[in-house]
Amino acid sequence: MSMLARLRGFIRRGHGEGEIRPGPYRISDGWLPAGSAVNWWQMGKSPASFGEGNAMVEACVSAYAQTIAMCPGDHWRSLGDGGRERVTSSALSRIMKRPNDYQTISDLLLNLARRLYDGGETFALAVRNSRFEPSELHLMRHGYPVIAADGSIFYQLGGNEIVERRFDLSQPIPARDVLHVRLHTPHHPLKGASPILATVLERGLAGAALNQQVAYYLNQARPSWVLETETQLTAVQVKELRERWEEQTTGENAGRTPILTAGLKAKAAPTTAQDGHLADMLKLTDQGIALSFRIPLQILGIGGTPFASTEALMASWRASGLGFALNHIEEAFGLLFGLKGWPDDYLELDTNALMRSAFKEQIEGLARGVISGIYAPDEARAFVDLPAVPGGVGKEPRVQQQVVPLSYGSALKPAEPVAAPTPPKQDGGDPAVEHDQTHSASAIEQRLHGYASSLH
Repeated sequence: MSMLARLRGFIRRGHGEGEIRPGPYRISDGWLPAGSAVNWWQMGKSPASFGEGNAMVEACVSAYAQTIAMCPGDHWRSLGDGGRERVTSSALSRIMKRPNDYQTISDLLLNLARRLYDGGETFALAVRNSRFEPSELHLMRHGYPVIAADGSIFYQLGGNEIVERRFDLSQPIPARDVLHVRLHTPHHPLKGASPILATVLERGLAGAALNQQVAYYLNQARPSWVLETETQLTAVQVKELRERWEEQTTGENAGRTPILTAGLKAKAAPTTAQDGHLADMLKLTDQGIALSFRIPLQILGIGGTPFASTEALMASWRASGLGFALNHIEEAFGLLFGLKGWPDDYLELDTNALMRSAFKEQIEGLARGVISGIYAPDEARAFVDLPAVPGGVGKEPRVQQQVVPLSYGSALKPAEPVAAPTPPKQDGGDPAVEHDQTHSASAIEQRLHGYASSLH
């Protein structure tokens, strides 16, 4: 068997040929639920039992995609002394500025993150230059791994009309030229699964409730009515009356005014207490979907008490779902570009861009960093795109003068006291008298008292 035949003969392990595999099934542009007909499009049926999509799922996926697209990426390299420098001449830095000739980096990251959370994995083809460096990066809608007999990994890619016209994708592509970002891999180490799979019951419940309400308003009058009369009607009369009412109030005649005779009265259908719980049920469904995506409800504009500040809200999300997503994408880029990894050589998607709207919190944080000596004035000014202080006086971090180390009190001894100067001697004077002049008044009184006693 040739190598190509072995590659194309890759069979997914776990089930034998002909065995039933439980759904849902991954198809080209979504998921096919278990029990769905294979030719559902020919039968005129939707594979989703209760609607095609869900607004909460769309909000969660869009939140990740749009937020990640807002974070600019930089190539950083360690200096060895605890600092780091931005690399501006590497292949990664050029890709993060312009991945290809028809997409911006924001466009690429937006679709990359969206496909990652929508389908559980995303693929991109790296085109190398004469120095064997990635010079172009192209997103692909479809891809699946192929494992050779010796364990080598290749990929079959498709779904990009521009790339398919420029390059030959008929042969499997080595893994070194493919950016493959994937989430949890429950069935195969190279096949990711989306968090959407954990929301099947929530989406089914919400879809059933909403479809019931849609049918309530579309298939009946708006609102639904009950016809009352004290006259005894036969089954034929009831059927005829119902047909005439529906003819005048549904379909193309919806909203018209029917005329009632023979004592008929129209009464709106009462709303039961169970119908009043619909909003609470949908709220629980939204909470379950947001929980599976690890997104605070406040990020989506709903939820209870908001955080104290925008910074606290974003910090909470960065510590959970968003932080993982950013790090996961950064590590995948590092593998493609052969980086050493954090903290020596790595890609960083800067989340400081998310605080652009929180100007007050950003300025207060920078001011506190400068006062405490963490930032130099020029470094803090660079955060808000301001030039350095003229003369180079803002390069060095500063602290207040009274801020001293704890060892300062024991290392620095107090100065010795200075002795009082001796008064000059007078010519011909009695040294005893001069000495007495330096004494206090009490000492002089004692001497006078002793002198008087000697006279007696």
